[in-house]
Amino acid sequence: MAETSIQAKGNWLPVAGLLLLSFLWALDSLRSDLFPHSFASIGTSQQTTLGNEAASFLLLAIAAALFSAARKAPWPRGPQLWSAIAIGIGLFAAPAELVSLSATWVSATTRVAIFSLVPVFAIVLSPHLGSEAEPSSTSALIGALAAVAGTLCIFPLQLPSSISSTAAIAALLFAAACIAAANCFAVRLARAAQTGSPAPLVAVATSAAAAALVFAGMFIHSAPLSLTAFLSQPFWSALLPLPALLILFWLMPRMTAARMTTRFVLAPFLAVLIGIAFEQPSVGLRIWIGLLLVAAGAGWLLFAPAEMSDADSLSINL
Repeated sequence: MAETSIQAKGNWLPVAGLLLLSFLWALDSLRSDLFPHSFASIGTSQQTTLGNEAASFLLLAIAAALFSAARKAPWPRGPQLWSAIAIGIGLFAAPAELVSLSATWVSATTRVAIFSLVPVFAIVLSPHLGSEAEPSSTSALIGALAAVAGTLCIFPLQLPSSISSTAAIAALLFAAACIAAANCFAVRLARAAQTGSPAPLVAVATSAAAAALVFAGMFIHSAPLSLTAFLSQPFWSALLPLPALLILFWLMPRMTAARMTTRFVLAPFLAVLIGIAFEQPSVGLRIWIGLLLVAAGAGWLLFAPAEMSDADSLSINL
């Protein structure tokens, strides 16, 4: 009985971390609205966003590398090294670049609606790319689809009106699937390396993401990412995503990929709630129904019974 009580308490800590991560994402999306004067000097262009993301990944990579060196942690080699690089590119760099390239043809609300499919993709892909402790579940899929339906009530999907917008939506769908696959693979790798320090994995993945974004800026965008672009923005703007990144890597060995990806429905959900609290607008019935569906779907994914939960893996030491 005592062991069950301790385990139950441990299960709540990753959920709390996920909620904090989603809250940080929500604040980041609303920062220019909530703190207009503090963020007036920070650019909002796609190029500036990619630059800040690359700088954030680079800062975390340096910190993780220094920590690994201090702890004399073994660095990944061979297949593990390439897996860590693939995680950095698939989870961070490739989706960020696809979002940047599609921004001209896809609205922000449509992007949110498309990325709400990430948990659905994660549930489908988990049995093939994740650990053995992540079986697919029909009930989990229903919960994820309920969250998608709720997101669509809040953020209506804008149908494509041209070949370019169709291609942009297809690119975002691929980005969502890419995130789900990389998240499943990252959870599997993090659990396999659980006996050692995760810092080398973090260093390799984030350095790969930073390098890929800089490389894409040089060869895809007309204005490549440069040191001048980084220095033209307040340095602390690159520090803002770091707490969320640290929580994300901390969650990898402690939570299934399907549960981790609920951040893509929880963050917009919390952003809407924060907006309602601050602006107190007149909210229609459709929005309230959407919020209820998102809360119910995400709640089921996070607190589902044993068939889609971490099963034996939730006894991980935290």
